Amino acid sequence: KRGLGGLATIAAVSPFVGLFGTTIGIINAFQGLKGGEAGSISAVAGGISEALVTTAFGLFVAVPAVMAFNAFSSKIETFTVEMDNSASELMDYFVEGMSSRQA
Repeated sequence: KRGLGGLATIAAVSPFVGLFGTTIGIINAFQGLKGGEAGSISAVAGGISEALVTTAFGLFVAVPAVMAFNAFSSKIETFTVEMDNSASELMDYFVEGMSSRQA
């Protein structure tokens, strides 16, 4: 389980980092409109591009991190169940062995 907390944090935080970049990009787009080129698409294109790139980056990091977290968590759960079953079988073996010795 060591390291899963960090992976979960990355998965949870990266969309917010992308959203923060999106907000900055939109602010920059409005700053372009404020510059006097109100009718020009080039006035907002840079800011919109920045917003989309940061959103994509946040998702690019978050999606694989969530998938990896779920895969590792599932493996850990499987190993835990297998270990519990093995421990129960081992205890049964020892209990049966001690019972047969006493009889």
